Amino acid sequence: MPRSLTISLVAVFLLAAVALGATVVSGNSPQLGLDLQGGASVVLKPRDQVPSGVLDQAIEIIRNRVDALGVAEPDITRQGDSIIVQLPGVANTDRAVEVVGQTAQLFFRPVTQELGPEPVATTTIAPTTTTPPADSTTPTTEALAMPDLTKITPPEENSPDKPVVLPEKDENGRTTQRYLLGPAMVRGDALSGANATVNPTNGTWEVQFSLTGEGSRQWNEMAKQVGVNNRIAIDLDGVVKSAPSLSTTEFPGEAQITGSFTEDQAKDLGLVLRYGSLPVQLDRQTVQTVSASLGKDSLRAGIIAGMVGLGLVALYMLVYYRALGLVVWLGLALSGALMYSLVSFLGQTSGLALTLAGATGIIVSVGVTVDSYVVYFERLKDEIRSGKTIRSSVDRGFSRAFRTILAADTASFIGAIVLYLLSVGSVRGFAFFLAVSTVLDVFVAYFFTRPMVVMLGRSRFFTEAKWVGVARGLAAPAPATAGSTP
Repeated sequence: MPRSLTISLVAVFLLAAVALGATVVSGNSPQLGLDLQGGASVVLKPRDQVPSGVLDQAIEIIRNRVDALGVAEPDITRQGDSIIVQLPGVANTDRAVEVVGQTAQLFFRPVTQELGPEPVATTTIAPTTTTPPADSTTPTTEALAMPDLTKITPPEENSPDKPVVLPEKDENGRTTQRYLLGPAMVRGDALSGANATVNPTNGTWEVQFSLTGEGSRQWNEMAKQVGVNNRIAIDLDGVVKSAPSLSTTEFPGEAQITGSFTEDQAKDLGLVLRYGSLPVQLDRQTVQTVSASLGKDSLRAGIIAGMVGLGLVALYMLVYYRALGLVVWLGLALSGALMYSLVSFLGQTSGLALTLAGATGIIVSVGVTVDSYVVYFERLKDEIRSGKTIRSSVDRGFSRAFRTILAADTASFIGAIVLYLLSVGSVRGFAFFLAVSTVLDVFVAYFFTRPMVVMLGRSRFFTEAKWVGVARGLAAPAPATAGSTP
């Protein structure tokens, strides 16, 4: 066998072995998507029509929030006017979904009155005019008591320029207090940063925030108008997060939000304030959660289906092509090792997640790979039927078959790329892994299949063996190949 083919064969085996060994030693493994490890998926849609650039800005803010939550390999995409957020492996799905879609419209309002946790009836005195008595021409004015329920202001009426009634809630979402608040004096864009910290004095959680230059001026003006010992409510999306009393009217560019915060509440508030408000009001269209056990079941089912299909294909190729079936086995093993290493590497470095659709793309690619072997082996049969020996047919047969393999793989690759560019979500995962598998098929076919078949074609044992010989797999008469030369 020519030295160049030997070098090619050895190099391919070394590449696969080194790549797989490095993956195992480093502890890397493919990052699994939402449908394979569980998690949450939410579809957000803007309440009103907004420009495309506004949605792109919202996606970037959501991505920053998700990264801060520590979610591994999130998938945040845009589909038309909707934003699709997939959070694989997230432990507290309710908390994650709440933080992701929170608009974070932050206003600082003066507290006018505490109203208690439940709406109560109050009376307002309104004058009214009645018909005068028969003996009088002067209308009579009476005072009429009118009931007035202090209801919570609905979200669509929560204007920063008007007084509102807003609730304060506990961690279970129950209203613990309601406040009558005046118009907002400072808005959320006055903040330049925020972090949750523990107060070293009493050990409670609080949120420290810093102010911009203009924000600091606005805050100090508000403090002077409200006055020391009076209260300022933090209105975040129509809920009072805290209503602390002012201890001073001079703030040197930073302040603290204190209250009965749990650790998660303080961190969530700091996270939302730190990464800014969404530039658009988003409504949740659908929220889907996948349990970890269901994800594992899907992964297990996918692996079993793939292994069964792969085993049947490998058995058929061995029975039909005899020793050449071993080439198919080794080729699939090399492709699998390279694919596993590449997916693991991209998962760690680029956030690539293997979804069920991606796994389907890999399984489908097995058919593309096996088809390449069939094209080559059937071409060898044609060469042998024309009177050539196995040894003389392997090189010529490959050069002609490779053009067909390359054309078929190119068509498959173009289809995968077009599908990837025009689709979203899991379909893109299918297209991506199909494209990668197609490229690997061309690589393995040229650098492994050709030299391996040439080596077998030059071995009398593999060509003339009674049951597994290459000659039987190619339907060539064994005597014609024994010791023959081109």
